[in-house]
Amino acid sequence: MNSTAFNEMNYPPEMSGTPGVTDLQQSLAHIHTLPAMPVIAQKMLSLALNTDEGEAQLLKLIAQDPQISARIIGLSNSSLFGTPGSITSINDAAMYLGLAQVKFVAIGMAAISALTKPPESKLKSADLWTHSMTIATAMRVIAKYMPVRIRPADEQIFLAGFLHDIGYNVLNFIAKDICNTLFEKLHTPSDTSLLEIEHALLGTHHGEIGAQLAIHWGLPAEIIAVIRYHHIPDSANAEIGQPLVRLVNMTEKLLPDFAIIENSAQEITQQDWINLGIDPGKADSIIEEISIVAEKVKQLASVI
Repeated sequence: MNSTAFNEMNYPPEMSGTPGVTDLQQSLAHIHTLPAMPVIAQKMLSLALNTDEGEAQLLKLIAQDPQISARIIGLSNSSLFGTPGSITSINDAAMYLGLAQVKFVAIGMAAISALTKPPESKLKSADLWTHSMTIATAMRVIAKYMPVRIRPADEQIFLAGFLHDIGYNVLNFIAKDICNTLFEKLHTPSDTSLLEIEHALLGTHHGEIGAQLAIHWGLPAEIIAVIRYHHIPDSANAEIGQPLVRLVNMTEKLLPDFAIIENSAQEITQQDWINLGIDPGKADSIIEEISIVAEKVKQLASVI
């Protein structure tokens, strides 16, 4: 991380000697020392799926990782996708879900797993995975109601949904004690917003932390913007990630504190729907669909 990027973290001067925060600062200042993006994810990102060779290489890569393979097969067999429960191989899953969707689900899973190590903080990676999977899946529901001309591709939605909160995984990996403190603060009833809580404790927020890792990993610019701005979608700097940034923000408002506590319950205005090109009159139907999907993901997460 260069000095400019680090200064954007905005650590208050009085925090510089705070136990734990200093270690966090140092770790983020040397973010290149964090785990590299898993080789499997790097290879999948570079694969073109418009050739038989690219398709074959993707399936071979996924098959080499038992955990990712099992989760994708479990996902394809779930009622989320209406399958009869007969998918038994990655090839079958790819035929049903589509190669592009399988590719980006696998990349998201590999990226999150790279930042998981025992012992964990109270902010469990399993809960983060459930939250991220739910947001990604619910985003697909909302996107169906968006005009085709601005609707993101399913594979973009999955990658953005999986990785939007990866800053928490970074915190869990490098600063377990601080993560525990944050967990306690977020579970204490308060009118203080998430970003205010995080800035008071960390001098930054999980979106900025995750964005710095995403830059280090060389992720696409629109995904970096999603990670950095999903709690501040009106930022002018978020434009490169739109409408994905607004889509993540809306979904978290509709599913406040699902699997993890983020103090994300906020009023949803008609303008929020209009910003996504969606008729506000369809809000009730969308909310009903999302609640069903969220429950299915929760059930799925408990078995895969």
